[in-house]
Amino acid sequence: MQYDRIDTRLLEIVQKNNRLTSEAMGHLAGLSATACQRRLKRLRSEGIIEADVSIVSPKAVGRPIQMLVLVTLERERSDIIDRFKKAIKSSIEVVNGFYVTGDADFLLYLTARSMEEYEQFTRRFFYENPDIKGFRTMVVLDRVKTGFAIPIETPCET
Repeated sequence: MQYDRIDTRLLEIVQKNNRLTSEAMGHLAGLSATACQRRLKRLRSEGIIEADVSIVSPKAVGRPIQMLVLVTLERERSDIIDRFKKAIKSSIEVVNGFYVTGDADFLLYLTARSMEEYEQFTRRFFYENPDIKGFRTMVVLDRVKTGFAIPIETPCET
């Protein structure tokens, strides 16, 4: 996967606002609308752009409780890790899931309508899973920064 300085500029633009028209993005990047569309299509097909998403307010859609949960597995075996990854992907409550290093094996970001709903989730998702050694929940008091923007460096041109 390779990209140049123009792709870098497009990536910066699309991360800030992916609702801009091709004409507007092209203007900001110094391209025609057609060239902009062609480059964006290539960046998507090569997997540099993974998805085009909107960030939704959990509170606005009735899920005001947000948690970060550190999960420790009973054993670190590939089948157990793969099984837990599959469980994460199939859970609507889990917004983001990360396989991490350190004291825990996974870090999850979850939302819930209430603490009672979160308790039901913990019973179903954690306590009934024999592969889980333990978990620690941190309730989010304030979402200070939200986004998926990655700092993009212009590749060295040789």
